[in-house]
Amino acid sequence: MKHLFYDDYSEGAHPTILEALSKTNLEQQIGYGEDEYTKNAIVGIQKALGVDSAVHLVSAGTQANFICLASMLKSYEAVIAASSAHINVHEAGAVEATGHKIIVVESEDGKLKPEDVEGVVAAHPDEHMVVPKVVFISQATELGSLYTKAEITQLAETAHKHGLYLYMDGARLGVAVTSQSGDLQLSDIPNLGVDMFYIGGTKNGALCGEAIVIPNSQLQDHFRWYLKQYGALLAKGRLLGVQFEALFGDSQLWIELGKKTNEQATRLTDGLKKLKVQFMQEPAANQLFIILPDTIIEKLKANYGFHIWSKQSESESVIRLVTSWATEPQNVNELLTDLANLLKG
Repeated sequence: MKHLFYDDYSEGAHPTILEALSKTNLEQQIGYGEDEYTKNAIVGIQKALGVDSAVHLVSAGTQANFICLASMLKSYEAVIAASSAHINVHEAGAVEATGHKIIVVESEDGKLKPEDVEGVVAAHPDEHMVVPKVVFISQATELGSLYTKAEITQLAETAHKHGLYLYMDGARLGVAVTSQSGDLQLSDIPNLGVDMFYIGGTKNGALCGEAIVIPNSQLQDHFRWYLKQYGALLAKGRLLGVQFEALFGDSQLWIELGKKTNEQATRLTDGLKKLKVQFMQEPAANQLFIILPDTIIEKLKANYGFHIWSKQSESESVIRLVTSWATEPQNVNELLTDLANLLKG
């Protein structure tokens, strides 16, 4: 196997993070996120955001999603999400397991629109139905698309008009805010009406870890109790603190790695377009969905790892190619060369 394009977490961690973990390993620190490294990490994240919002570190994206949503929802309340949303497809019913329904909206590009929210609210008028309470979006989405600042603002305004919260899954926020196809910066998010979101580390150079941010002060009360109840308050919280201190230190490693991921995604996109490969939709970040003949896909699988996303026709399928912070130019060039030869054959 020459290279894996399955995802952006096949590698371990950026060397800077491993060095920081090793260097601090034998230092004694207070547990449960009260250590000095976690405190420094929170200050670094707040500085990058430009606000003093509450910040909590957890180990994984699914964990962040179901804990955040559980903290925002009463027993009879539900979350609105696109059909392709991670919470709907790839979390083994984690949100439903906490007792909350996901109201699914079909979306070709993975994004919700204000009219989607309006329609769901109108369709749930009385006590015989769940009450929509949270609008769930991802930046970037599961289909690789990006929300603009204007789109997020409009969704927030629509949600708040009906007494709903807006929550953002930021597993791939690093590539979203460094993409040349988008206009969103990290510091914009708390000012756009997003009530709660998380900053992804696992898919942007960390060994593991996500940083939950709560701009809405009304949602901050007793949040650590939710973390403890759902097994997310780590005794060795320093494991996460050291990593996020490295990611959001003076070097701004988190931003640097997002840019590197996008550079290779752009290299791959440009190369595929030169080969006249058809895209399921125009790439905006590091997830590329391309359409190839099944015969070519089978041959390509001998040397490269990737997910077959869906069937396009009787003889063609959509595959997903994902670059990461560790993807090198030669990995992309080799794939393009091999694919070119297969297409010629």
